[in-house]
Amino acid sequence: MRRGNAIMKYISFVVPSYNSEKYLNKCIDSLLYGGEDVEIIIVNDGSIDRTLEIALEYQNKYPTIVKVVDQENGGHGSGLNAGIKNATGLYFKCVDSDDWVEQDSYKKVLDVLKSNHELNNDSDLYLTNYVFERLDCNKQYIHKNTKAFAPNKMLSWADVKKLGLSEYIVMHSMIYKLDVLKESKVNLPLHTYYVDNIFTFVPLKYVKSIYYIDTNFYRYYVGREGQSVTFENMTKNYKMQIKVMRELSLVYSYDELKALPKGQRKFMMHDLIIKSFLTLFYVMADYNKERKYDYDEYFKEFKKQNRSLYYKLRYRTYFLFPFTLIMPLRHFVVMSVYKKVVKKTNWQ
Repeated sequence: MRRGNAIMKYISFVVPSYNSEKYLNKCIDSLLYGGEDVEIIIVNDGSIDRTLEIALEYQNKYPTIVKVVDQENGGHGSGLNAGIKNATGLYFKCVDSDDWVEQDSYKKVLDVLKSNHELNNDSDLYLTNYVFERLDCNKQYIHKNTKAFAPNKMLSWADVKKLGLSEYIVMHSMIYKLDVLKESKVNLPLHTYYVDNIFTFVPLKYVKSIYYIDTNFYRYYVGREGQSVTFENMTKNYKMQIKVMRELSLVYSYDELKALPKGQRKFMMHDLIIKSFLTLFYVMADYNKERKYDYDEYFKEFKKQNRSLYYKLRYRTYFLFPFTLIMPLRHFVVMSVYKKVVKKTNWQ
């Protein structure tokens, strides 16, 4: 489809890449299936291996599809910021350089986006399923959104059903309209892990319509050595968890959230509660006085700068997860969950 004299891209896929020479080909090859309907922006984030060389080879071979942005190392957030700045597509999707997308689902997603656009019925946010691919032990886990979102129809926030305690939307499920991202002015911190929690939350305030495509589109690789999302690394990097939660807690006041439609407000509060609990989970997984001090200092700052939201968030967290009131019990419960669920399923 043309936009003026240029071919309109339905999706801008942004691939933040750092030392990704071993798996970048698989990622980009999976995205090329979209042809001229998409653009693929590879952001080389200061790699010291062959990542930039591989990216430039794709750009030279597919000059109307692949664009390379070469920058100094700034972390995952810097890559996403560069992607938003350079994207020209109708929609925006981040694909990590060691992940990939499934071809049949890809076709289905593009067909839905095209059909809705032709009917002048674009959604602000598309959701799909994603699949944990634990390749080293040949396990899969499919994450669906069918409980909260009716599939294959345009939804308002009033149509969204209540999420369970363990449910929240992650970046791998989301395809944001680019205009929504730009309107939200989302800007991610540099040299920081777990910024996807900010990316998923901040633009939600500007979303008015949602469309859930019940297909296993995104394949999320789990188990690579050195990944920041292993239980051990998420526990070790607890200061990063607190940093991200600090950013989230200051984005909107409770008055701003209260002014939103009820379904949207409840959804965003639920998202904050779950992310707050997960931050506590990883802080308390290796309990000591320094960790307790850092966590308490974060809450003191939160209370000082965003008092009304602080009370809503903290006491709703206590109501849903009462064991968090007692510090020694926090550590006990965290480790019990880890041993019985995480280790048993071999996801970490």
